[in-house]
Amino acid sequence: MAGRLEGKVAVITGAASGIGRATADLFVAEGARVIAADIDDERGAELEGVHGDRLRYRHVDVTSEAAIAAAVDAAAAEYGRLDIMFNNAGAPGDPAPVLELTAEGFDRTLALLARSALLGTRFAAQQFQKQESAGAIINTASSAGLQGGWSTAGYTIGKHAVIGATRQSAAELGPLGIRVNAIAPGIIRTPIMARSFGVPLERAEEFAEFLNARHGRLQPIGRLGLPSDIAEAALWLGSDASTFVTGIVLPVDGGATSVYAGAATTDVFDAVQAFLSQSEG
Repeated sequence: MAGRLEGKVAVITGAASGIGRATADLFVAEGARVIAADIDDERGAELEGVHGDRLRYRHVDVTSEAAIAAAVDAAAAEYGRLDIMFNNAGAPGDPAPVLELTAEGFDRTLALLARSALLGTRFAAQQFQKQESAGAIINTASSAGLQGGWSTAGYTIGKHAVIGATRQSAAELGPLGIRVNAIAPGIIRTPIMARSFGVPLERAEEFAEFLNARHGRLQPIGRLGLPSDIAEAALWLGSDASTFVTGIVLPVDGGATSVYAGAATTDVFDAVQAFLSQSEG
């Protein structure tokens, strides 16, 4: 039986680890050919080795306009077309609170999170027009883009901007047959999640287990999210199963933003301190 993305070509940014890696693996398994864009060349090469001619890795820094354009061009050059653009790359950005956030730190964070998604949307849409075909664009937003208190100031504002870019792009590009949607992950067990709260990368998985035991039960689903949870949402939004869906922001957070009444950032920072203190003890 044909996969749900049989014959489609996708560009996935931030594809070497976490949500991007899970999505790249799933897209290939479902029949797509993928340009995996990232700055982690070692993991990117490993990913290419796993998937052979179904996936090509390209070094792409999404703070560079030219690099994003090159990733889209690579899809057309390598596989002849583009059908899905997943603007997923991200990082915590400047961790400073509002009282300390500088213009430089803010601009750097916005460039990484929001400008990259907007430029990815622009270049993908231009490629769709060149092909005279419809296409799907997916942006990674966050629960921090839906509510305050889930992350740091720069990240929260940046993810709100991703949602704004998604909605405006859906309005402008819909008449061209181009769908634009966003996924808003909750707390997902990825290295970036641990790093954003100051946990050493080599202890990311250990911290994820600790946080899941401490806070997973507070979510309606009863656990933290996995990269595969987001990958499945991206698969649906990129497939022909969602051809009448555009302009949505899909929370994939175990129900947390529907019911959560606390301050998530404070709670997780408390967990970080408990984790590190336990380790020192």
